[in-house]
Amino acid sequence: MGNTAVRLATLLAVLLTLAGVSAGAAGTATSVKVFFAQGEQLVAVQRPGATVQDSLSALVTGPTSDETARSLRSYVPPGTRIRSVTMDGTVAVVDLGSGFMQGNATDTTLARLDQVVSTVTAAPGVTAVRVLINGGTPIGLFPGVDATVPLTRAALATPNVPATAPVAPPTGPVSNSTRAVQEQLAALGYLLPANVDGVDGPGTQTALVAFQKWQGLSRTGLADAPTRKALATAKRPTPIRSGPAGRRIEVLVDRQVVLAIQDNEVVRAIDVSTGKPSTPTPIGTFSVYAKYARWWSTPFREWLLWASPFTGGIALHQYPDVPTYAASHGCVRVTQYDSRWVFDFVSVGTQVVVIARST
Repeated sequence: MGNTAVRLATLLAVLLTLAGVSAGAAGTATSVKVFFAQGEQLVAVQRPGATVQDSLSALVTGPTSDETARSLRSYVPPGTRIRSVTMDGTVAVVDLGSGFMQGNATDTTLARLDQVVSTVTAAPGVTAVRVLINGGTPIGLFPGVDATVPLTRAALATPNVPATAPVAPPTGPVSNSTRAVQEQLAALGYLLPANVDGVDGPGTQTALVAFQKWQGLSRTGLADAPTRKALATAKRPTPIRSGPAGRRIEVLVDRQVVLAIQDNEVVRAIDVSTGKPSTPTPIGTFSVYAKYARWWSTPFREWLLWASPFTGGIALHQYPDVPTYAASHGCVRVTQYDSRWVFDFVSVGTQVVVIARST
């Protein structure tokens, strides 16, 4: 009978360990979930602990060096003071110091709020969070969010802004000079042949920027003299690396260009904006794991149309602002003139190679 009891105790310990519960204190979690941003989504990591206080302390500490290498980021300012954590039924009341609002960038304040709400509501028995700053209600500090009421993760994940309107075709006079430039861009893979219409517009300017990036010219988006001279002798871009047959994507961080490749030949060269220095796009070889015509950025509360994520919360996606330099939260921004084409070009499983230096 004694051996049976030992075996049962051992089995119980194993089951409790698999469930994340300590056999020495049944019902007490041995780890907590902490949410950090990766690109345009939040991802959970495990930390030792059992309480909301433990969760918040781990959140304030931030990601480990290994997690940072995987492009996990925290928008919660390091050293944020946790003044108090109390429970009102199933609602956690979290009072943070004013350091939590350090900086004034709207997107980062929303992201850090979502990190807190996601982390706290992951604790057992917590359904919502009431966030206070220095004991007071943060009215107007989180645009688009009513922080006077308890917040849930689902509420913050609900879109509250319209998606980008469909692109309208350019209007204006037809120019033979513009048509000649467009024909050259199309022949080289920077512009779709269907867009060769002789009308200057944002789509043509985007193609010119991609060409200028590849050629190492000033990124003006204009058919200026240096650009026209380069167009006269330019050749279609070639892949930076050899790869398997079929379709794949090369993201060239130094040039801010995406190469769409079919059987080791470049089909298109496309203007993009990758992750800024503080939130860089991870370097390496990945694969598209999903496709979403309408994706939603959880921490930054913005639509991401024609999105093809390839690692964690990092994706190729349409964005209304695609500057000529790296500016994203880690994703690869594509203009509305090329985003649907890229979305249709890739499939789940398509290889995406992010290259730091292509020259």
